[in-house]
Amino acid sequence: MKLIEEYPIDIVIPVFNEGASIIEVIKLLEFHVKTKFRILICYDFDEDNTLEAINKISTACEIEFIKNKGAGPCDAVKSGFDASNADCVIVFPGDDTFNQKIIDEMYQKFLDGSEVVVASRFMDGGSMIGCPIIKSILVRTASFTLYVLSSIPVRDASNGFRLFSRKVLNTINIQSTHGFTYSLEILVKCNRLKWQIDEVPAQWLERKEGKSNFKVFFWLKMYLRWYFYGLETTWLQKNITPLCLKQRMINE
Repeated sequence: MKLIEEYPIDIVIPVFNEGASIIEVIKLLEFHVKTKFRILICYDFDEDNTLEAINKISTACEIEFIKNKGAGPCDAVKSGFDASNADCVIVFPGDDTFNQKIIDEMYQKFLDGSEVVVASRFMDGGSMIGCPIIKSILVRTASFTLYVLSSIPVRDASNGFRLFSRKVLNTINIQSTHGFTYSLEILVKCNRLKWQIDEVPAQWLERKEGKSNFKVFFWLKMYLRWYFYGLETTWLQKNITPLCLKQRMINE
């Protein structure tokens, strides 16, 4: 039976000058999410306009500011993981104003035994609209081929928006250092451990305000590392290696 903390869900939101969108994001979370949750705003620098915007609003949400221990989205998310203590953590985009309604559904999947719950743009009911053509081709091709050619049971391997259980965060050694590659890394490692993975349909629209930090070509090599890891699990029947687990798990 899963242990329910005071806040069953920690919602980690990595931000970079999201002042134009963050207020609506928080208000929609407050309105739509029925499960108790805490928001962890993970930022790089004190002058980030997200912080000023949040400090000006009135909300019943529990919000904590977590300064990035490194730099960039990957380190921001990992800093949020380190600061979290809920039984599951959801990484949520700082400009997403249309997926708050699925948070409770993701949490229910977790209660039903899933260790990772993917917000899937490519299953029935999901969508990806307005994506630049090169990025669209890359993420659709990678996700489709992993679903068809590997044992990974979800149709959207690359979306950074997903739920991770405390078991996952306490066990998996996250080796990624750039971008949102941590999300694919955790997915393929959990699949190799044969842990339950599920998905719910999600919507994705190209952002209209601010600038995306998604750097397709710069991160491609890092994504490919974990893409092939996923294929190796199925075709070469590889097992989890000590490097994939946190040291305390190796010693137990």
